[in-house]
Amino acid sequence: MKLLKNMNCSEVSERESKRLYSEAIHAVMLRTVYEIAIADTVGAISLITVNGRLAYTDRTSGHRHQDFVATLQATPSTASALNLAEVAPKEAFRALKGIAAPGLDACKPTAVRRIMELNKEDGRIVEGRAVIDGLAPETNLAAMDWEEFEHLIREVFEKEFAASGAEVKVTRASRDYGVDAIVFDPDPIRGGKYVIQAKRYTNVVGVEAVRDLFGTVMNEGANRGILVTTSGFGPESYEWAKDKPISLMDGPNLLNMLRRHGHGYRIDLTEAKRLARTTAL
Repeated sequence: MKLLKNMNCSEVSERESKRLYSEAIHAVMLRTVYEIAIADTVGAISLITVNGRLAYTDRTSGHRHQDFVATLQATPSTASALNLAEVAPKEAFRALKGIAAPGLDACKPTAVRRIMELNKEDGRIVEGRAVIDGLAPETNLAAMDWEEFEHLIREVFEKEFAASGAEVKVTRASRDYGVDAIVFDPDPIRGGKYVIQAKRYTNVVGVEAVRDLFGTVMNEGANRGILVTTSGFGPESYEWAKDKPISLMDGPNLLNMLRRHGHGYRIDLTEAKRLARTTAL
């Protein structure tokens, strides 16, 4: 890294500066995950993530900036198995699915999104319950217990996001207030923090709920909000959510997602309303 700090971009060709920077940054990233892995003699670490940040002067404005230009993630066993004396840094970095700025240039870097930059500390998170496998295939989701419905939503989104290594956490029972589940997705392209609100409704969800979710997304610093319901949304809700980081999932789309993961439940709003009236008597 000292080489990069002292290198004057005007003293070498543009091609050479790119080569030197690329060689050094890939080697430093690999060495860092390796050193962390071998230092963990008690096996306390399950995953290592390193983000490479560069401080530089923007030649177009003269101002100092800091940008993340590389990110790498590896398990301790994979990182400690590296033979750093023999590996080709760039090839090894790519083999570990590391991400680096395209056309690396020490004088004018391009920022990349870090693989993992999520703060998962949240006092609202509680232990999730397994609900899906215990439900009968003919279960009417619109008539199930509202708290169990929230746990079901956590489970199906956990299955949906499994390929990217995301975690889905359920929060304390809210009964339509606040956040019902949180997705922590480390995927560098679509990832981030998503908040989910689950509404086991038999009537159309009003636009007020969509506005409230947008406010929650802003307050939580989330990338996106997902509003899931057993019923549906009116035209005003879809119009209001347009061009905002909001996804609306109605009953039919929820059933489709469940079917993708092997669960064939049903939603019957009329039956659910009738059962609710009977219970109230």
